[in-house]
Amino acid sequence: MASKTVLITGATSGIGAYTARLLLDRGHHVAVTGRSETKLKTFLDETGHPDRLLGLVSDAADWEDTQSAVTRTVEYFGALDAAVANAGFMTGDTIGAGDPTRWSPMVLTNVLGPALLAHAALPHLESSGGRLVLIGSVAGLKNSPGNLYSATKWAVTGLAENLRLHATNRGVGVTLVNPGMIDTPFWQGAGVPPFALPPQPIAEAVCFALDQPAGVDLNTMTVRPIGQPV
Repeated sequence: MASKTVLITGATSGIGAYTARLLLDRGHHVAVTGRSETKLKTFLDETGHPDRLLGLVSDAADWEDTQSAVTRTVEYFGALDAAVANAGFMTGDTIGAGDPTRWSPMVLTNVLGPALLAHAALPHLESSGGRLVLIGSVAGLKNSPGNLYSATKWAVTGLAENLRLHATNRGVGVTLVNPGMIDTPFWQGAGVPPFALPPQPIAEAVCFALDQPAGVDLNTMTVRPIGQPV
């Protein structure tokens, strides 16, 4: 694909970080956001490419932060060709057997975050004929008992389609990428299944979506490891 400018939220580790590195290796300009200034600095120092990589301290669930991240990316690189709503996390507990005080940040990051990014980025993506990518989950396709994280990803599944309906007449593509079980820090010590995939296939899926020719809107990709029964 020709050189593009891509903004990725929550990209200091896991799928977001791997996607950023893959895009940089292929010659693109990348802006990454993260809530922790320390983690962001470590990522920038380890990744290199200072001429093509911009790091921004930003909370994906905060409107002013998100608007600022998009604005600063466009000011720094001159355009925005794609935005990837990657920021998200799982508390690991369940409704009925969990801690409700932990749920609000997860719901806001996983559901409000992609909507805020879309609102801020779509005018720029319309100018560039670009693409919005939402990182969903197989949990947004399959239910499990009392799983509020799953409910947030079902919301992302619906958001992707209503954003597509909104954006397609404006020349903007919308792609939902649904990872299965991926070996990343996302699991937070819960025990990664032995068949879990590394982040690379999801990063490749994002790049595949961004590489589609004009007029092609690739809408949904689900990437499971072989051996994942759900």
